[in-house]
Amino acid sequence: MKKVIIALMMVAVTFGAMAQVSLNVLNYQQADQAGYQEDVQIWQDFQTQNPDIKLNMEVLFNDPYHQKLQAYAAAGTLPDVFYVWPGARSAVIHEKHLAKDLTKLLGTEYLSHFTGAATNPKNELGGYLAELPQSFTYTSVMYVNKKAFTDNGLKVPTTYADLRAAVPRLKAKGIAVMMLPNKDGWPGQSCFFSTVAGRMVGDKFFNDVLAGKAKFTDKPFVDALKVVENFYKDGIIQRTDNAIGYGEGPGLFAQGKAAIILDGDWRTGAYITDKASGKALISPDDQHNYALMNLVALPGEKFPGVASAVAGTGWAIADSLQAGPKLDAAVKLIKYLYSPEVQAIRWGTGAYVPTRTDVKPPAGLEPLPSLLPAFYAENSKTCYVIDGINGLDPTVATAINNGIVDIGNNAKDAVQVAKDVEAAFEAAKK
Repeated sequence: MKKVIIALMMVAVTFGAMAQVSLNVLNYQQADQAGYQEDVQIWQDFQTQNPDIKLNMEVLFNDPYHQKLQAYAAAGTLPDVFYVWPGARSAVIHEKHLAKDLTKLLGTEYLSHFTGAATNPKNELGGYLAELPQSFTYTSVMYVNKKAFTDNGLKVPTTYADLRAAVPRLKAKGIAVMMLPNKDGWPGQSCFFSTVAGRMVGDKFFNDVLAGKAKFTDKPFVDALKVVENFYKDGIIQRTDNAIGYGEGPGLFAQGKAAIILDGDWRTGAYITDKASGKALISPDDQHNYALMNLVALPGEKFPGVASAVAGTGWAIADSLQAGPKLDAAVKLIKYLYSPEVQAIRWGTGAYVPTRTDVKPPAGLEPLPSLLPAFYAENSKTCYVIDGINGLDPTVATAINNGIVDIGNNAKDAVQVAKDVEAAFEAAKK
């Protein structure tokens, strides 16, 4: 009898091992940001709750993530579940249909728990729901240290003239008026110029370019680039910001090196209390001294108040997965990551306000991320994020990224950058 029991146990163990499904996951995660420990716990909880699913995790952040995703796509070795942008940052996924259509996979009943903007396939580059946006993302937000202005006899700026007037007084105190960490290239376009362009030329200009009715060398687009020139010429943004990496910005801002930092709405999570260390870049008590504001009014703007916004990032499932246990496991993981419980945790870390509509605001939400719903309500007029424009080749967004860097370095002027962008656009059509 003992031998029979042992034999049965061995069969059970063998069967259990055979029944376990492995999923390869490429995760986008920054280890030194508040919310990291919560994010780690989210994945550990899934693994604990689902011992029949083994997660093989690879974790990267910023450009290394995008480079690795591109390499996997080129080699035909995409992981089973991965993180995706709705536009040009993940263009190869959308354009080559390398992710499952989540509208079909998840179904209308499940998707009814999310906002219409999140489930609208027109908000994604490929015209289908390759990823389910966890948020509707505002990419250009002024994080404002109000005390840096009021303590120096200045009002909190709402116009370009206010910013320019603040330069000499803040400079004398060793404080930059506005910080734009742009060593990585994309923040200048996504967190700054997309809103500038939205104000100066509007979405219709980009539609006209795609339709062959306008060119990037036309005066309105050149004038938008001249606005960027002026931010640097007038000393509002420091040219040395091009040497500051995206990940370095929050720490410098929290140290008081600048009165304003330009960033996306997702960055509130960088400043709140890290549960592991109990420390925050900006303490909850001090967060009351900060504001989230739209970019100031610009001279000559044609579309006042618009802010660059786009369907947010989210999770995708490789299109190569066939019906069966592995695909079922991937869907289970996706539904877990988008569950009200997990989305509430992510909201609590300041990562974003979820597009899932039945998520309750988390208890103990710190003051800075608590400002986001009001920011959205006050800034309902939106414009394109340039690297998320459907139909615009990613090389054009890259040319704009490089051009903003060149303007910041005083290496090229607006006219030269406009010519470079138009050349990239024409080359992409060939």
